[in-house]
Order: sequence, then structure tokens, then C-alpha cells
Amino acid sequence: MLTKKQVKEIKEHLERAQNPVFFFDNDSDGLCSFLLLQRYVGRGKGVVVKSSPGLIADYFRKVKEFEADYIFVLDKPEVSEEFFEECHKINIPVVWIDHHEVQTKIPDFVSYYNPLLNKGKSYLPTAYLCNQITGKKEDLWLAVIGCIADHLLPDFYSEFEKRYPDLMVSSKDVEEVYYKSQIGKIAQIMNAGMKDRTTNVIQMLKFLIKVKTPYEVLEESSENRLMHERFKHIDGKQRKLIEKAKRGVDDSKFLFFEYSGDLSISADLAGELKYLYPDKIIIVAYNTGAKVNISGRGKKIRDKVLKAIEGFENATGGGHEEAVGVKIKSGDLEEFRNRMEGFVGK
Repeated sequence: MLTKKQVKEIKEHLERAQNPVFFFDNDSDGLCSFLLLQRYVGRGKGVVVKSSPGLIADYFRKVKEFEADYIFVLDKPEVSEEFFEECHKINIPVVWIDHHEVQTKIPDFVSYYNPLLNKGKSYLPTAYLCNQITGKKEDLWLAVIGCIADHLLPDFYSEFEKRYPDLMVSSKDVEEVYYKSQIGKIAQIMNAGMKDRTTNVIQMLKFLIKVKTPYEVLEESSENRLMHERFKHIDGKQRKLIEKAKRGVDDSKFLFFEYSGDLSISADLAGELKYLYPDKIIIVAYNTGAKVNISGRGKKIRDKVLKAIEGFENATGGGHEEAVGVKIKSGDLEEFRNRMEGFVGK
């Protein structure tokens, strides 16, 4: 958790920021983190960061476009040196809130907050931290969505259950909640909306900033129609890919699934396959022809995957102990698979 001192400091940053820009990760945890802070302070623009794993210098143009006076970076494990250099040139304050292991040198002028650096390390999604900062009861549902989408049932989950019992399932398993409950469906709708074209994402953000309850997201309307259409489109493709992946399941500890096409949803596929086959190491590879986006799920999988890409040219990756994402060249995929098959048996 964040300390009381850190919460106070972040609140002071938010109060000073008259025109902030929030850069956040391209998933439900990142989205809900932004919404919690924006709805708390009542101002600022949100920018979805689709570069992975870090925030690259190209995004700095948004700071100039919005004439921002403050930068908040949410749920990103890395920020490029070039981005920080641009920040330093105009002396703009930067507040970075994250929960991944530190993968970037933090400049002195950046206010960096991460519970992994505090005593009593624990895994807490960024939405959990942002809820700790804002404490708005009416936005508790957003914090729950961010947490369950990032594989955590938070300690305020029971309070949410009392408020919205009809959105829940009678389970304390976070994956069951995500895939079988109505609040989990909302998380999936929001996640799908993030994968739409930029104009539609902007429209979604405007809608989510002003909604009062989760029911406004769950129930299709003229204001959220594009979100629902995107969810239906992605979910339809995901159902077909899941069924295809199931055909490759055997008695081994390792499930490898490769696919291609126009939709990059390797993380979503890997998450659902892990729910269906919790005892297996899951690797989903989205092959674009030149590069491969790989999502892995399983016990202590991060170390295995990062070890498997050692020596590959221009390979990048990172994540959590049981959830990892990497990018490699297509020509390295076969060797990567061979290495993983060797590691899984160890």
C-alpha cells in the first residue's frame, strides 16, 4: 500500500494540477486508475498508452497539444529516457504511480510512487492505489473493476458486494468473478473498448468520466453503443480462438497457442486459457509476420519467459511473476518455444 505521507503528497499534486494529462496503460487497470483520479480532481485529459512495455517519447506531443501543466503516468513499468528529457526541457512536474518492478532509472525531478518500494511488499493493482488516494465511495466499482481485471480481489470487495449484490457471483475466486459475473463483464466491455480506434476511445472516456453507476456501462445505450459493439466483435473472435486453442490441449504442463490476423488479444486469450487450465503454463503468441507479441501465464512464468528470450535481437518484455508479455522477431519464435518447453519441465 501507499503510505499516508505518499497519499497526502499525491493529493497535493492533484490539487496543484490545473490542466493535467494522464498517461495510462492500455488495459482495465490503467483505465480505471485514470478514471478514479480524473473523477476525483474533476479535470484533465486521458491518453491511452499503447506502446509496450513503456511510455515512449512520441507521446510527449500530447503534453504540448493539451498545453498540460502536470503529467501523471499510471500503470506503466517503463518510461523512455527521451520522454523524460522532453519533460525536463519544459520543467513540467511528473507524478508516476505504478505497481510493477522498477525497470527504469527514475530521474530526480519525477515523483515516483510504487508500493514495491515500501516496507511489506505486496501485489496491488494501480487502481487499488488510486482508490486509496481518492477514497470516493461512489467510485468504488471502478476500483473493483481495475483490481479484478488485474487478478486481485481487493480488501474492499465485500463492501462492493453489499452495494451491488446483483453484479456478483458467489465466489471468492478472482478469475471466476472476472469471467462469470456482471461486474466482470463490465471489465471486459471496458477492456474491449480500449482496443478500438482513437476517436471511439476518446468518446468512451468522455462517457466513463461522467457515469454514476456500473449499470450505465452494462446496459447498452446510445452513449455506449460503440463500446458494446466493440465488445461483441472482440468476444466473438475470442470465442473462436479459445475453441481452437482447446484442440491443442494435451496431458503436458505446457499449452502453446499461436495465431495471426488483425486483432491483438494475446493477453486476453492467455488469461482465459489460464482460467480454464489453471495447472498449465500458458503461452499465446500473436504472429504479425515480422514480430510476435507473446503473453504468458503460470506460476513463476516471468523468469522462464525472460530467460527464454535472452540473446534474441531487439526482444523486449516484462510483467508480473505469474503474468508476462514480451515481443520478439518472428524468426525467433520456434527457438523460443523450444526453450520454454525445456524450462517447463524443470
